Amino acid sequence: MFEEMRQLVRIWTDAPLDANKTEVIRLNPLNKATRARVVDVLNRIFVPRFVEGPIKDSWKLLAPLERLGAPASIVRPIHFWLTALAEPLAYDFVCEFLAARRAQGLRAIDVNESAAWIASKGDNWSEVVTIKVTRALLAALRDFGVLEGKARKQLASPPLPLPSFAYIAFCLQQSGVAVRNFLSHPDWRLFVLAPADVEHLLLEAHQQRLLEYHAAGSVLNLAFPSSTVEEYAHVVLGR
Repeated sequence: MFEEMRQLVRIWTDAPLDANKTEVIRLNPLNKATRARVVDVLNRIFVPRFVEGPIKDSWKLLAPLERLGAPASIVRPIHFWLTALAEPLAYDFVCEFLAARRAQGLRAIDVNESAAWIASKGDNWSEVVTIKVTRALLAALRDFGVLEGKARKQLASPPLPLPSFAYIAFCLQQSGVAVRNFLSHPDWRLFVLAPADVEHLLLEAHQQRLLEYHAAGSVLNLAFPSSTVEEYAHVVLGR
């Protein structure tokens, strides 16, 4: 529900939760047939991911980009990052299963192998349910740009545009991630990136003046030209 989440991010405000819900139900920007369906989207998807998720009020990280009219190709990876943080199965599947495939030089993703991994997590689903969950997860990862292909899916390359990478890097630094832990931060595995890949992207972002990155042995320095997401959204979009 990528496009629906984008619409909600654009209109969500700092008002109390119930006030925001009331306004969304009144406006019905998602064009749902019933009030119950709007409430279902809010309670089961948007609020757990972007209001009460692991990063509280994470919609505020997306709003500056959305309100500046950022293209879908830029905001999609950031939506995926925040969604995966709130969906442990998706996070673990990408960071463990897909990352291991990439490390082995394998790009093709098999449904049965994916289902076997999901079954190993011990949810005690029936085989039918496990396959349905697997197919839904693979389809979602395709929609988020992590995978590509319809019937036969494979790892997308590259999975993370440079502006999106820089924006996530900015958000991680703002959240308190130390520079010494930056290259190996587990969230980069969501984009199937190894530490060497992260450093390569930092150097490329440095060349594009999206940030400043310097490394001298084990000493790393990372700085950004802005101090707020509102300001940095303009930087990554070149506005």
